[in-house]
Amino acid sequence: HVPVPSDSAFLKALLFELRLIDDHIFVEHRDTCTQINHSSVYSVRTEGGDLWPVLAFQKSGLIYACLPLVEETLEPRPPLLTVSGLSQGLALLLGIADYISPSRKNEAEMSAKLGQLRNLLIQACPLGTPLNTNIRSLNSSFDDIQEMPTDENQPAWRSNTYKGKPQVNVCITEKVKCMQYDKRDVVDTWQVYGAVNCKCDIEGSAPNVTLSLNLPTNGPPLQDIVVHHCVTSVDPAMLLSSSAEPLDDSVYNGPYKFPFVPPSDSFNLCYYTSQVPVPPILGCYQLIEEGSQLKITVNLKLHESIKNSFEYCEARIPFFNRGPITRLEYKASYGQLDLSREKSLLVWVIGQKFPKSLEVSLTGTVSFGPAGKEHPTDYVCTGNTAYVKLYFRIPDFALTGCYVDQHSIQIFVPGKPKITTSQELISSDYYIWNSKAPAPMVYKTLFE
Repeated sequence: HVPVPSDSAFLKALLFELRLIDDHIFVEHRDTCTQINHSSVYSVRTEGGDLWPVLAFQKSGLIYACLPLVEETLEPRPPLLTVSGLSQGLALLLGIADYISPSRKNEAEMSAKLGQLRNLLIQACPLGTPLNTNIRSLNSSFDDIQEMPTDENQPAWRSNTYKGKPQVNVCITEKVKCMQYDKRDVVDTWQVYGAVNCKCDIEGSAPNVTLSLNLPTNGPPLQDIVVHHCVTSVDPAMLLSSSAEPLDDSVYNGPYKFPFVPPSDSFNLCYYTSQVPVPPILGCYQLIEEGSQLKITVNLKLHESIKNSFEYCEARIPFFNRGPITRLEYKASYGQLDLSREKSLLVWVIGQKFPKSLEVSLTGTVSFGPAGKEHPTDYVCTGNTAYVKLYFRIPDFALTGCYVDQHSIQIFVPGKPKITTSQELISSDYYIWNSKAPAPMVYKTLFE
């Protein structure tokens, strides 16, 4: 038995082993040709003996290290691939690095994330056993609401050993992108992008799971389907439907069946697109100059097929290449209007519901002071070219109607599994352009 030293003693010994201190001194157990390390696993010499295996690597100026548990005998040292704790430790460290790395250039954000890390690790590793190594997926700050968990660094095998009742959590996240112009000669465009995220807590090294996605009657078919590498087989007809081709009656419209061997962390089982008949919110934006001020009108209508229950819904109206807003007069039929601290952005907070009419409107006049370097500029939004951008999230709703039938989920392990399914619709690049000025367009009609 080699006792784990104090944090300061361990750090000093690790830095010495990594040649980050005293690298000018030749140390036989560290620097001989026979000690060339071909992995990130080290033997760290401490006062109590050699501590092995220590997993450590450097990334973006930080050192990530952990001491995995080895449950078999240490003499002779077992092959690295037989030590399951190394896979778990590496997955956890990569998850921490993925969570911290984007903040390296911002000291305040870095400090905040390091402050949250302890609580997140308690969630990820209760009693020291990693159950969820995707640390970013545990973070629930507002900035991360529109960011889907990624699984770029996941191994192809299950690095964690789960013990307990089988549980499957499936979340369908759909993002809708939209460009609306309210012009006769310009075609409005919108597209739905979906992802099916799964987290399977199941005993065994290679459990088999089958999941089916279903659509309502006359629902738009899923297209451009891409599946995770853990999917073992798929109906070729599912992969042939492409958004680049016009829809016809021969297009495959489900059910979409996915047999797979899930990794231990959360992962996106598949991605898809869909051509829904209407956007969820129809809008019209008009901005015109009247003397030294701007007159704005915004009308929004929620389509009657859309669930009228939002987590948040707001319209942001930015003003580029102008000075600060010095005078604002407005009338909102619903919600409240806020002015940003920089006085260059209006935020119309609609809230959790549209009124019974499903329509809201905002009118107002805006005056500006002289522009300074601190005020936002934009190369597209010059003159009266301007937009309103919508931000919203509707929980327990999918624009395509896509859903997971819990009874269709098959898990080939003992015990009745606990199955949780959910849906969400999130706005993404949802623009409504000023109809009284030129705007960047995707398609133009053939008639004038």
